[in-house]
Amino acid sequence: MSLELCNIKFLKREITFKGMLYLVLCFILCSCQKKQEKEESHPSEEIVILNDRTRLCKELADSLLTTLTLEERAGQCFMPSVFANTEPATIELYKKYIEDYHVGGIVLLKGTISSAKELANIGHESKIPLFIAIDAEWGLGMRLEDAPVYPKNGNIGKDSEDTELFDYGLRIAEECREVGINMVLGPVVDITAYNGGVIGKRSFGNNPKIVSDYGVAYAKGLESGGVISVAKHFPGHGSTIIDTHKGVARVKRDITALDSIDLKPFKDYINVGLTGVMAGHIQSLALDPDGNAATVSMDILTSLLRDEMGFKGLVLTDAFDMGGAKGFSAEEALKAGADIILSPENMEKEYRNLLDKVKTGQFDLQILNDRCRRILFYKYLFNLI
Repeated sequence: MSLELCNIKFLKREITFKGMLYLVLCFILCSCQKKQEKEESHPSEEIVILNDRTRLCKELADSLLTTLTLEERAGQCFMPSVFANTEPATIELYKKYIEDYHVGGIVLLKGTISSAKELANIGHESKIPLFIAIDAEWGLGMRLEDAPVYPKNGNIGKDSEDTELFDYGLRIAEECREVGINMVLGPVVDITAYNGGVIGKRSFGNNPKIVSDYGVAYAKGLESGGVISVAKHFPGHGSTIIDTHKGVARVKRDITALDSIDLKPFKDYINVGLTGVMAGHIQSLALDPDGNAATVSMDILTSLLRDEMGFKGLVLTDAFDMGGAKGFSAEEALKAGADIILSPENMEKEYRNLLDKVKTGQFDLQILNDRCRRILFYKYLFNLI
């Protein structure tokens, strides 16, 4: 309501003391509204800086991409895994991944804090610093034997506040940064079946709202602490019977149930602008009638996740050394919409195959450039480069 309208309204009344007091109050409220409208019409300095930073990171990613060889661009799309130890064989393999295959990141498996820190430092000194990732679904203690141990997600009280989950994520981020880890392969936002299913206590439970609220709050805490979050396992692993470590799992829900149950946490995660989503080795005929697993499905990763749900962040595959990925190729996953292949069973084979496909025109160079550019953008955005 404008000040002019306020005046007209009250001039029609007899100006009593009560009316005058109300007029003054109305004037104050109208003035506040105008002030708020003025402030909203001019974005705050913080928003301008954020937009400028995003623009700068995109420009830097574009610029760096032009300097990279084909081999370096292909390598950025791989994140093999190593145990978090400093045995000579581990260090040799790790350096081979960096020097021969130009990998974009590494996934740390079981080990110790000191070894993880040493490996992270090597990755930070790479020509293009690495994503240093770990499965810290309930903290570093899940993988590092001498790290703090926290309750599994399913044991967190259902009366917990979102602020508590945010603080939890922020604390995990602080512990990660001390080690040199910059990416957590979590949270798990799968909706478990009422009997627990194969995901069990890895999930926050069987209530889609609670799983979504807790998962998003935890992820926001991680990213506020400077660590990339990766929600998993898209499009939802909770109702499946088969463990994807052993084979492809099938989701039997129809599209309506998927939308209101399994996809809800991912939609909420995407809507607040969080960074990573991990695709599972999961088949859903409701989403891909041809029966392709999500990791190699254009229907699921591009048509649904990218186009329909509007996700602009990083898409990672679940580990390619799992039974559920048997018969899949990195090239297929990248073509379907993935940016990063985790833990390929045979790094050299997958890397050489991708290069050969690009060189012979069987894999579009523009797709590789798109994947690599997005990876570089997030490395700049999170101050890794």
